[in-house]
Amino acid sequence: MRIKVVVKWFYLKVLLLGIGTISSCIEEISPAFVDFEDLLVVQATLTDKLKHQNIYLSRTFEFEGGLNPLAGAEISLCNSEGHKFKFIDMQNGIYTSENEFAAKEGVEYQLLITTQNGSIYESSKEVLPERNPLDSVSIKVITNDLGEEGVAILANSFDADGSPKNYRYEYEETYKIIAPKWRPKTLVPIEGTRCAMEESPDTEYKEVCFKQNKSVNILQTSTKDLSEDRVDQFMVRFIPTDNYIISHRYSILVRQYVQSDQSFNFYKVLNELSSSESVFSENQPGFIQGNIANTYDRSEKVIGFFDINSESEKRVFFNYSDLFPDRGLPQYVDRCVEIAPPFASSSEGCVLRVFMEEGLVSYVTKNDGDIDGGPFVVVPIVCGDCRELGSEEVPEFWVE
Repeated sequence: MRIKVVVKWFYLKVLLLGIGTISSCIEEISPAFVDFEDLLVVQATLTDKLKHQNIYLSRTFEFEGGLNPLAGAEISLCNSEGHKFKFIDMQNGIYTSENEFAAKEGVEYQLLITTQNGSIYESSKEVLPERNPLDSVSIKVITNDLGEEGVAILANSFDADGSPKNYRYEYEETYKIIAPKWRPKTLVPIEGTRCAMEESPDTEYKEVCFKQNKSVNILQTSTKDLSEDRVDQFMVRFIPTDNYIISHRYSILVRQYVQSDQSFNFYKVLNELSSSESVFSENQPGFIQGNIANTYDRSEKVIGFFDINSESEKRVFFNYSDLFPDRGLPQYVDRCVEIAPPFASSSEGCVLRVFMEEGLVSYVTKNDGDIDGGPFVVVPIVCGDCRELGSEEVPEFWVE
């Protein structure tokens, strides 16, 4: 009970100071689906890149239920050259090919799935579309249609001799996080006292971290209605200039996939119907027919598409100071207002010590009297330890 009391005191103090780290005004609701169907979900994209190919299996779930990966299935891929590629269950619905391989031009591929209950599924036979690699990824400061200034990540490709094509894009972004109030010191209890604390060198909290995010939206464009196969500055990502993720150094890896007409249309319809961040896992308002079916029961619904794409990728880096040399950095994820909790309260017992032990705050400096309260100044933990937002491990590809 004492911990709950002092934690409440801390957040009350924060509110009185006008601080809030991240707040929300969303009314809680409890949705329910009346006609929920338990369906197989298949996410299978084979590419012409030499690698361990991945396939993802799950079952649809009601909104309240969470992700429902499917384990114990047997998956193989057969091609018209007589080769068979087996996939291993890596858990969490991920199945990875035993060996590295790449899709080849002019060869048909078919996906075969057998689930633990004996149901057998097969895809239509698909071929690799005509290739066209991603030429470049460019960075541009723009004002979008909503009047927001930001950084646009733009994909470009051109095939002077090829026919018009369909394109889908994914990205993985990585950004550097620097905790603005990190200090190489912390506070530790003074032996023989109940609540008092003193400065001590710290090696646990970290100043610099990295965070990686993957795209969740379906990003597509097509040159079918154009006179030439040219993708000119297709916007893959828009980041407002006040977003803290670009405060220091930012990198994005953009992948371009060339799609067949059937694949392009499937993803297009899926994108139009979907309002979920996990577009394959929601209860869709209407069923989208893919190219995977139960071998012996064609009436069974299966969500997903076996896709064969030509894949290419480019990575770019930029610093905020490169694009906005005369501006201050965007606002950090927290305002990092400093407070000075007392060692103890007559009614609540230890205060500062509980804050530190519960990982609510990090130490900044001694209180010189500018702040009412105890002898030490602290801030919310996210301001002094970047691990609250990312990982201290430097990505292998990272360059400064």
